[in-house]
Amino acid sequence: MKTALDVPFLPEPGYVRFLNACGTQIDCVQFSLASEAGLDNRVQPTSQYAQADVVPLLADLPHPRKYGLLNSRFYGPDLFSNQQKLRKIIDVLEHCAEKEVIDGIVFCDHYLLQLLSEEAPGLVSSLEAVPGINNMLDSYDKVEAQLSYISKTRFKQPGKIILDRSLNRKLRRLERTVRKCRASFPEIKIELLANEGCLDFCPYKLSHDAYISLSNYEGRDCTYELNSTLGCIRLVDEQPHRLLRSPFIRPEDVALYQDYADTIKLCGRTLGTGFLQRVIYAYIQQKHDGNLLDLLDTMAWLAPQLYVDNSSLSFDFVEILSLCDKQCASCGFCRELFSTISCSLPLTIPDHRNLPGR
Repeated sequence: MKTALDVPFLPEPGYVRFLNACGTQIDCVQFSLASEAGLDNRVQPTSQYAQADVVPLLADLPHPRKYGLLNSRFYGPDLFSNQQKLRKIIDVLEHCAEKEVIDGIVFCDHYLLQLLSEEAPGLVSSLEAVPGINNMLDSYDKVEAQLSYISKTRFKQPGKIILDRSLNRKLRRLERTVRKCRASFPEIKIELLANEGCLDFCPYKLSHDAYISLSNYEGRDCTYELNSTLGCIRLVDEQPHRLLRSPFIRPEDVALYQDYADTIKLCGRTLGTGFLQRVIYAYIQQKHDGNLLDLLDTMAWLAPQLYVDNSSLSFDFVEILSLCDKQCASCGFCRELFSTISCSLPLTIPDHRNLPGR
């Protein structure tokens, strides 16, 4: 049996038809709550969808469970003192609940979880509180603690737990963590994130999430410039072989995780429906003959410049890297492998001659 998927939702009719055609392969969707303020862990796009567009299309997805994203690392302090700002969030959640298009929220900031619990107890008692991937639940103890804290609020316990990406390449630790979680919380599904593509134990991760939150609060994006000049984009550009150490799960390797994960989470919401449909199709088929970078969310910027032949990676790729001792200076495995499966792509100039207004 194939592992079901947790995928981003975008309110576009063609994409909704695609998701419905995938049937029970789609276990749940995560959607951005329509709001004038950035509420999730992505820099808010300049053109936003209205709630009137989002809710009807969510309703057109009868099977998947639906989770609203409130997973920013932090929110401006005025949210906790300004009743009008908080009321807007509650109104959006209430509207989604009334239309039966929300099963829970994905959160990161426990202050907000506690505030919603106190200000809208009747509403949140019908919603699951799902700890987001950036809570970094990489052990049974962390999972147990997080569930205990959630139990002190009015929210329902989560129907699933998303384990930290680092466990994808630590198979023994993953097995132990999952075994203990299932023994203690058999009703909760286990989920793993597959295609983020971020650096292994990225040293910029926590600060990056904070800068995303700050960008949404101030209304000005500073994250791409920071990453290009000082952060992970610069590092990968200088040493692209590092991407092989990223704890991604390829479509071909999903079967290896079937004993550990009930669902596989896919990301890439800001890259549009074309990217998402390509990724979802590859993970349903558990096969991708092409550029590995075409599947990875945070490495998508590199795909036009670099081709990494996914089909050249061997069947035991995950098992080999799960034995990594992090002694890169004396090893050279990733560098040598990368040189054999990758090549630079020729520079291309987009054709803008037929754009509107020209």
